[in-house]
Amino acid sequence: MSRNEKTKVHKKAKKSALRFLFFGVGSFLFIVYFFTLVLNMSLEIISKYDEKEKLNEELETLKEKEQELSTDVLKLQDPEYIARYLREKYYYSKENEYIIKLPNEK
Repeated sequence: MSRNEKTKVHKKAKKSALRFLFFGVGSFLFIVYFFTLVLNMSLEIISKYDEKEKLNEELETLKEKEQELSTDVLKLQDPEYIARYLREKYYYSKENEYIIKLPNEK
């Protein structure tokens, strides 16, 4: 082999090595980026599921509160209930009626 042929083979091998290095590094960076992207999306999905569970619990609590308030509205439409409530809560009395407050027992 002549010197000219050796340099051509050497240049060709060098080009091939550079091409392999370029595509190898590029492929490695793409794979790292892809796995990072998948990991971030997975973490976001998990956090969204947790948030969904928390919001579902809050929804159930609010539905229970709504039910309680609806029954209170119905009760407050009854004049007898209102009168009894005012007498118990705010110590209102009827005519010729006395209110005696007893100490709380422990």
